[in-house]
Amino acid sequence: MVLPPPARSMPIPPLENGDRLTRAEFERRYEATPENFKAELVEGVVYVASPVRTFHGVPHADLITWLGVYRTATPGVSVADNTTTRLDLDNEPQPDALLRIEVGGTSTISKDGYIEGAPELVAEIATSSASIDLGAKQNAYRRNGVQEYLMWQTFENRFSWFRLQAQEFVLVEPDPDGIIRSTVFPGLWLNVSALLEGRMIEVLNGVQAGIADPTHQAFVQELAGR
Repeated sequence: MVLPPPARSMPIPPLENGDRLTRAEFERRYEATPENFKAELVEGVVYVASPVRTFHGVPHADLITWLGVYRTATPGVSVADNTTTRLDLDNEPQPDALLRIEVGGTSTISKDGYIEGAPELVAEIATSSASIDLGAKQNAYRRNGVQEYLMWQTFENRFSWFRLQAQEFVLVEPDPDGIIRSTVFPGLWLNVSALLEGRMIEVLNGVQAGIADPTHQAFVQELAGR
């Protein structure tokens, strides 16, 4: 008796820019990619990231530092860096940074370690990706209910803070002191001009002032009671 040859499994196709995939297929292919490979699914389309240059890496580090200082003083809030986020069936981005409320917030952590749902705050560093970050990705964040969307366009040295109002992102302007204050995360204050000019001591002094504000203390007590 001659046995048929064993069936050969089909190789998993690579992820390529412009692929139109379901989220399940995107994840299947992503799991087969090398460790340092980065891609996102935005409105059902695959975007493969370019190598990271200092134009992206340095501002990214500054943004994470600012958010990290706030997180250390705010139990019940977590910050994440480049973490896969399952927004909906067509969108699985990896925001450069995000801030989320751990209990009673608008996102959860899945059993396999991914964020599911919309974090309250998302931040993106835009260099070559500006058209995506201000287009399809911004629309996906808006539609899924991200409350505050921060965009740092490094080539233009422009920082935009959008707040969700009546299902639309509205641009927030700094106050007369050059500060933007989060309405979702009391005490998260940003000295915009200091950030853009690399004066990180002033940026951190600003968020420390926010942390000392009574509204932040009330927020911490609210989180502790959840």
